[in-house]
Amino acid sequence: MAKDWWLYHGSGPGEDRRARLEAGSPPPWRDFTGTPDPGYEPPGCEGPAWERTWRRGVGYVPDEAEKDVVNTALYLRRPLLVTGKPGVGKSTLAASIATDLGLGPVLHWPITSRTVLRDGLYLYDAIGRLQEAGLEQLRTPGAHPAGAGAPGAAAVPPPPDPAAAVPAGAPSISRYLRLGPLGTALLPQDRPRVLLVDEIDKSDIDLPGDLLTVFEDGGFQIPELARLAQEDPTVAIGTDDDPEAGVRITQGHVQCRYFPVVVLTSNGERDFPPAFLRRCVRLHVEPPGPEKLARIVRRRLGVDIETGEEYQELVQSFLDRGEDGDLATDQLLNAIQLRLAGAWSAPGDRDRFLATVMQHLTGPTA
Repeated sequence: MAKDWWLYHGSGPGEDRRARLEAGSPPPWRDFTGTPDPGYEPPGCEGPAWERTWRRGVGYVPDEAEKDVVNTALYLRRPLLVTGKPGVGKSTLAASIATDLGLGPVLHWPITSRTVLRDGLYLYDAIGRLQEAGLEQLRTPGAHPAGAGAPGAAAVPPPPDPAAAVPAGAPSISRYLRLGPLGTALLPQDRPRVLLVDEIDKSDIDLPGDLLTVFEDGGFQIPELARLAQEDPTVAIGTDDDPEAGVRITQGHVQCRYFPVVVLTSNGERDFPPAFLRRCVRLHVEPPGPEKLARIVRRRLGVDIETGEEYQELVQSFLDRGEDGDLATDQLLNAIQLRLAGAWSAPGDRDRFLATVMQHLTGPTA
């Protein structure tokens, strides 16, 4: 049964709950003052990107404890750190929140050991801009890029140095800047975007600490634009959704108005510093039991486990095999989908069938 204070139910679109989300007052320490660009319209609930988010999120089945924690993060406007074994649906939760509240396509920032904070905030193609500036000089009669054509000059100019000053008359910097997924999520808007920071535990040791200031301030600065602020105070650049979006950035500063719904996932491969944990609302997702598995199968595949003995046996086999090593929920869905298609239906195929579609992710047989 839904609780009156919940905004997120996980059961489907709710415009009234989204309206409550937008109208709700933030905690005083999470009240941000960014001004939306009237010429920028974030993606809505339509198009291919939204279709992918909806298809993924509509099948998620949260339990009561998960809903309590998600709604706590929504009210406090804090990042949600989701931990649990691989395959329990941590990443899918972000799509479920976006689908349930109609918040548009999920912004996705996958993390690797080489990821740095700037990758999520913005991308700047400095080399491309310098190369374009050099080509522009070659197209201009009488122009000599970087000494080319002068007596004793090399026939081929050296490659451009991205740290060098950009020549006068270079193309506008806006063509070579684009906001990343985190930067796009922090654009000032009256309703939040959902950002999935996937597998934060795989990051370099410094990334969680680097995120602290951004999460506390709800904004960041783009130094390349800040340096041009006197000559060009407002520059329109692309977003992670649309490189041609042209959202206007003033004085090189991005400041959110409504802090985004940030979902950080972790498989538990590392510990995080206390300062980082203090700024997150934490949710641990346990592997689903029989009742939750039945609800997942019903929502994903339209199959009522209670009406088919064969499907009940598959669920029990999934649970039994899970005692010897981790399995992912989608492995059970794969098994039921194959049986719906008539595959592996011979009586003697059962053991090989289970070994094929329910291979352990951890443990001695993985």
